[in-house]
Amino acid sequence: MMDSSRFHAQVARIQQAIREQPGLDGWLFYDFRHLDPIAYRVLLLDPSLHVTRRWYYWVPAEGAPVKLQHRIEPHVLDGLPGEVRSYVSWREQQETLKAVLRSATRIAMQYSPMNAIPYLSRVDAGTLDLLRSFGLEVVTSADLVQQFEAVWDGAQLASHQVAAEGLRAIVDEAFGFVGTSLAAGRPLTEYGLQQFILSRMEARDLVTSSAPIAAVNAHSADPHYGPSAEGSASIRPGDLVLIDLWAKQPGPRSVYADITWTGFVGQTVPARHQDIFQIVRQARDAAVTFVQSRVQEGVFPYGWEVDDVCRQVIQDAGYGKYFVHRTGHSIGEEVHGNGANIDNLETQDARRLLPGTCFSIEPGIYLPEDFGIRSELDVYLSSHSAVVYGQPVQTELVAISVPAQ
Repeated sequence: MMDSSRFHAQVARIQQAIREQPGLDGWLFYDFRHLDPIAYRVLLLDPSLHVTRRWYYWVPAEGAPVKLQHRIEPHVLDGLPGEVRSYVSWREQQETLKAVLRSATRIAMQYSPMNAIPYLSRVDAGTLDLLRSFGLEVVTSADLVQQFEAVWDGAQLASHQVAAEGLRAIVDEAFGFVGTSLAAGRPLTEYGLQQFILSRMEARDLVTSSAPIAAVNAHSADPHYGPSAEGSASIRPGDLVLIDLWAKQPGPRSVYADITWTGFVGQTVPARHQDIFQIVRQARDAAVTFVQSRVQEGVFPYGWEVDDVCRQVIQDAGYGKYFVHRTGHSIGEEVHGNGANIDNLETQDARRLLPGTCFSIEPGIYLPEDFGIRSELDVYLSSHSAVVYGQPVQTELVAISVPAQ
């Protein structure tokens, strides 16, 4: 027999969160063939369920939830509390859904106005048309989702600390590997460095969703460059090297760390490289300081505000057009999580950063056909502080020495 106690406890949490949202009557979960993975995670449903028909789960701010599912798939929402209703025809589906929502006027769904937060935008336009035809106002569930998808518990924070410390050590190992390989006369490519980083992750019992970035010179000016086994650039003295690595522990509910460092192969770093790095570092540190000061004041900033602070430093230095991505992203069980992003460029993320969440700060300046510098660290928010794990953070462009043999 299925233990439904955890489902009841989760729904109680959901209802409490709904009641904390002014003027919200409830949260409507909807899925068709796994279009909404967020719904499965928030409701603690098995993501491998065989689902071929539409289902709805209405969680009102007060009162009992209601399940609406097709008669040939009556067990999709088993375990979740609430009244069970079923349908067969499309007319019956629409009429029953309207009846379920009759007492509501303002409901939340996985919908993002103007697709401002594409991570959240899971409800199709036709379903929104249907609900609006009932006279309902559909609002975004962004802040609700953030509470259930992005807020960490103590075990998750501990897993992040392990991952951050592991990645920080791998950075030193990777730059050391570059130096010793070249000193020994062993050819080394970007792909070879990437594979070394992956081997060090495995040695530290860390896993990653995709291979890390290892890029030299002009390739480092491509923010999402990934080396391949064939055709990746060789690493030689006088090259700038960028590595971006993300990983987590393999256990359930573990969360990621994600950092980027840059180095120069040689004893003396060129002044231009160092100058660009220092602008990026100052932008990074300005964003971190802004978040720390606001949190200490008890006012948690919006994601877009932090992006503005960081971006202004780079704009003032005359490199604004070369900072071509948002300042940072939410971090969770997926490396790009469903909390507030640090973004007022690609989107305007109007969600507040919440206690118990983590996000990256990763400004970059990318000079086409020349080189790119990015410096990335992760910030975890408690109720009263903003903390960066994986110390020490990068403060100078690393000079990668090639030991004499």
